[in-house]
Amino acid sequence: MPDLAPLNRALLSVSDKTGLVELGKALAARGVELLSTGGSAKTLREAGLDVRDVADVTGFPEMMDGRVKTLHPMVHGGLLALRDDEGHVAAMSEHGIGPIDLLVVNLYPFEDTVAKGGDYDTCIENIDIGGPAMIRAAAKNHGFVSVVVDVQDYQPLLNELDANAGQTTYAFRQTLAQTAYARTAAYDAAVSTWMAEALNDAAPRRRAVAGTLAQTLRYGENPHQSAAFYTDGSARPGVATAQQLQGKELSYNNINDTDAAFELVSEFNPADGPAVAIIKHANPCGVARGRSLSDAYRNAFNCDRTSAFGGIIALNQPLDGATAEEISGIFTEVVIAPGADADAIDIFAKKKNLRLLVTEGLANPAEAGRMLKQVSGGYLVQDKDNGRLSMSDLRIATKRQPTDAEMTDMLFAWTVAKHVKSNAIVYVKDGATVGVGAGQMSRVDSCRIAARKAEDMATELGLAKPLTLGSVVASDAFFPFADGLLSAAEAGATAVIHPGGSMRDDEVIAAADEAGLAMVLTGMRHFRH
Repeated sequence: MPDLAPLNRALLSVSDKTGLVELGKALAARGVELLSTGGSAKTLREAGLDVRDVADVTGFPEMMDGRVKTLHPMVHGGLLALRDDEGHVAAMSEHGIGPIDLLVVNLYPFEDTVAKGGDYDTCIENIDIGGPAMIRAAAKNHGFVSVVVDVQDYQPLLNELDANAGQTTYAFRQTLAQTAYARTAAYDAAVSTWMAEALNDAAPRRRAVAGTLAQTLRYGENPHQSAAFYTDGSARPGVATAQQLQGKELSYNNINDTDAAFELVSEFNPADGPAVAIIKHANPCGVARGRSLSDAYRNAFNCDRTSAFGGIIALNQPLDGATAEEISGIFTEVVIAPGADADAIDIFAKKKNLRLLVTEGLANPAEAGRMLKQVSGGYLVQDKDNGRLSMSDLRIATKRQPTDAEMTDMLFAWTVAKHVKSNAIVYVKDGATVGVGAGQMSRVDSCRIAARKAEDMATELGLAKPLTLGSVVASDAFFPFADGLLSAAEAGATAVIHPGGSMRDDEVIAAADEAGLAMVLTGMRHFRH
């Protein structure tokens, strides 16, 4: 197998015609014969290029609304023939098959059709058949054939030809082939995933997952781990679609934590007022509403100032100058918001390492979706946790009825608890978290840790009593025993929200009654591992 392969004849057939004319002209200038189909041929001819129709090569016109045009031995023989195999060369000569040294194909826009809400029949018609068949054929024969499936590879191809007197190296063709197979795999994954959803099949026998490289990362969670960030093509606002206005490159941990922060703050409708979430190691260390964004930030910051250092901040409204000034008071890794005004951008410009991301919108917390988690030998798939509650969904289980203010705070606490690692305990007072306990093996330990953090913050703020006094508390799952509930009562909580459903619910409710607490049950759990 030769290292260098000449490029004398190319087949160009693309749906996305970006850069097609420029590529065609560059190839023609290097003496490459151009073959093409349909709209691609028309575009090239209109640019003054000499192009031969594939129909002239095959002897068959395009037919069946373009479904059949390249599925022919004159095409696939030209792509698949081994140039150094005497039998292949003889077959080419006998049947008049000319070699095709370069294939440039991008596929029918199936993913875009689905994203735009195309109906079933329209999506089916946008499934490309001939394109993937040619791509796979050319990629298999990369010992002799170059295959290009991405517009961003046009210039590297031309650079390769210039560097090697109109030829391509084997290593270059190998790289193109890998990209080509990844593209057809991603395409088939999109089709199969769409069909499963169209059939309402939550657990198809085979599930394919694909992504597009967004950036390579310096390392993963730790310096000895390599890492990269891939996007799935979703238009959902968030870290994957955000524009980074300033700051150094995002790290693996930045991306993970920023996603957690933005998904949490998106739970709070900006029409109901400003909200801010501060995240550290994927857990909230402060979440609050406020009269203004700066007020909400201060309230969130005062939940746990120590943990907020080096954290991620997410806002549900565009960042303004006053809030940016407040945030600039401590070291922050990332700020993500639906937008940012000129004053905020100017203020942050002085913080060269701080990353500022704008999303032009919030994520929809009720939007359906699926989550994947890698395990040894496979991965788990589940629906996204988009469970939400309103006042009417809650069942009051205690003798004492909660006040309206307690009910409002309990719903806020419940929303935050959904985004805290289990076992999760969240204390809230006046629309702000005042204590968060996350990721403990025992629920009572989470209660105590959250309360202790609140005590520490009271000392730092110069308060005589912790803010958990008069607060409400949310638990992401039921209290299996009364001890966790009583620990929350000792911290000063007056009302509690949790799913219920324990074998000892009656015991827990009785303990709440004895302590004078109000308790509401959600009937919904929010484990987060």
